[in-house]
Amino acid sequence: MKWLLGLGVLLLVGLMLRRVLHLGRPEVFSPKGLLPLTPEREAVYQSAAREIETQAAILGISLNDAIEERDAQHDDIAWRLVRLSICEWERLADITTGLLTVMTKHLERLVRVAVPARNLVTRHFRSTTMLEYAQLHKLLDQMVVSSKLRLQLHLRVLRGAVETLTGEVQRAYRYAEQTHDRSPEIWTQFDLTFHDFDLVTKEVLLAFRGLVVCLPDPALKLFATDVNNVIRHSVRETVATADW
Repeated sequence: MKWLLGLGVLLLVGLMLRRVLHLGRPEVFSPKGLLPLTPEREAVYQSAAREIETQAAILGISLNDAIEERDAQHDDIAWRLVRLSICEWERLADITTGLLTVMTKHLERLVRVAVPARNLVTRHFRSTTMLEYAQLHKLLDQMVVSSKLRLQLHLRVLRGAVETLTGEVQRAYRYAEQTHDRSPEIWTQFDLTFHDFDLVTKEVLLAFRGLVVCLPDPALKLFATDVNNVIRHSVRETVATADW
């Protein structure tokens, strides 16, 4: 009889531990392995993510079409697509830079908790410029201990990467326009630079999501307003360009 009583006590203790430790419940995973967000924070994240991902997709399609036309020896059509791609690139760079500005502003003023910060993985890049740039960031990151300072450094590095890659593709484009150089080297530079630019925009979104996770609730509304201002500005520019 005593063993039955002991078994019952063990079962009761086990059930209590199961409830406390949340065992036996289905695990919740966020899409693509990202940190889960509340619906309000997810809405803020998606407002920026949709815009950047859409613009990046348009840019990628434009460049791929240009390369396909080049391969088909339709040189005039290919270069017209390059011109459209450069305009789209500059628009995406403006949106990304605006988002980084908002993130830096709110990080410095509002966040008082540990903030996750990533490192740029050098081996993921292809252009010489970004291989050297990412390596420099890695060295600087080793000198910073504070999580907030690390994220500040990361945001500055991402902004520098956006500006550097955009400046590089603009110089290559202007050179090709002035000299009518359509050599394979020019096309290779476009391809490698776009690959790295696309990676940088994804890194920006990951940093953005990490900041959205850490913002205190009272700061979320103002942060969302600033983010939406960046998005609305990009939409107005797109409409104006289309009308023109």
